[in-house]
Amino acid sequence: MVDATTRFFKELDRRGFEPLLAKSSGTLRFDLQQGAQTTHWLLQIDRGDLQVRQENREADTIVGSAPRLFDELVTGRENAIAALLRGDMTVAGDLRLLLQVERLLPGPADSHGPRRVFRKEGS
Repeated sequence: MVDATTRFFKELDRRGFEPLLAKSSGTLRFDLQQGAQTTHWLLQIDRGDLQVRQENREADTIVGSAPRLFDELVTGRENAIAALLRGDMTVAGDLRLLLQVERLLPGPADSHGPRRVFRKEGS
């Protein structure tokens, strides 16, 4: 059975081009560590062109996380910025790249997007 993280990275690689990252370039390495075992995913972005490999190589940004947390991020059950602020995830290097890639992660299933209807109190 393929886990959510593997599906996420394989989908990014199949996509080839992501318009949301058309102005972005750089490399991100995701180090998913559980005990003594670390799985590495390398995402290369060249003005929106994406390439994903499983290798341990130098990168502009290195993101550290537990595999379970990363599965929650790529399924929308967890938020990357919140995990980073709590200290559950680490980032070394260019934080801007992570913030740009974070837009590709799904939001919670019950989210309604940035447009919300605000009502006056009592109405």
